[in-house]
Amino acid sequence: MADESLFNFHAESIVIDAVCPLVMNDLSHIDWYREGGVTALAPTVGSTDNARATLDRLATWHRVLRQRHDLLLVRQARDIEIAKQSGRLGVYFHIQGTDPVEDNLDLIDLYKALGVGVIQLTYNVKNRVGDGCEERANAGLSRFGVKLIERLNIARVIVDCSHTGLHTALDAIEHSTAPVILSHSNVGSVHANPRNVENQLIDAIAQSDGVIGIVGFPAMVAGTTTPSLDEFIAHIDAIAQRVGVNHVGLGIDYYPGQSGVASNEMAMRAYNEAVRRGVWGTAYPPPPHHYPIGIETPRTLPNLTYRLLERGTYSDDDVRKILGGNWLRVMRTVWG
Repeated sequence: MADESLFNFHAESIVIDAVCPLVMNDLSHIDWYREGGVTALAPTVGSTDNARATLDRLATWHRVLRQRHDLLLVRQARDIEIAKQSGRLGVYFHIQGTDPVEDNLDLIDLYKALGVGVIQLTYNVKNRVGDGCEERANAGLSRFGVKLIERLNIARVIVDCSHTGLHTALDAIEHSTAPVILSHSNVGSVHANPRNVENQLIDAIAQSDGVIGIVGFPAMVAGTTTPSLDEFIAHIDAIAQRVGVNHVGLGIDYYPGQSGVASNEMAMRAYNEAVRRGVWGTAYPPPPHHYPIGIETPRTLPNLTYRLLERGTYSDDDVRKILGGNWLRVMRTVWG
């Protein structure tokens, strides 16, 4: 395929990055996603903080959405198609951990009304819902967690088990009546890391008709400080070979402390704070954090499409599914 055809293929595809903490607190990098040909992105608006902090971020985003006519709030899968057709950037919101729900399940309905489409159960550590992936224990859902899954299903919010302990995640899949996803998780058999997932969970996600988003954070890609693009794609290959190409997508997880965004001093300061708070453990080595060569920032995402096509492993339809089609399927099922 000629270079121009490769460029056109990416430009014409629906591309969804399902995890975008890069624009959690600093919205100045929104246009990097547009430059990279992204159709829709999911800013992180809450994690291990409380409801007030999460609502403050949502309020800021809604002001920006009102002011910028090149952005479109995504509530249903069709909105992503509308964004593509109209040349706008679709935005839906993602909460990484259920601390912002506090002890009030009614907040789920409020978040849904404000455009939150995906809620992740834990962020590495234990909370009211269950155990995170870096906890010493490996228990299942709490009683509160079972009720939370039910409310997420009723509110038509996608259940996300990234950063979540194995038994809590398997319990969530068992109790959910809708597909469950791993918004940004890599494959433990490709590279061992506490944040990467076992085949048992990959199988269960696929059986729920969910999707696993491949993450670019270097320590989760490979054992090198600067992973290659092929090392990133190895995680796509592993999921496609095990459970089929219908269950793999992108959740690259570009974040404010990565190389190319933060200075080394700023990155180390943020890293030390995350370690001090106990939310980052052995899964996270100190910076610098270089994302895979070729897709170092959202601006360079077309290189992933080019490489997937050049390798010849996947058909054009397969590549479209990986770029965004599989996420769109789950969104149609859950959001309508």
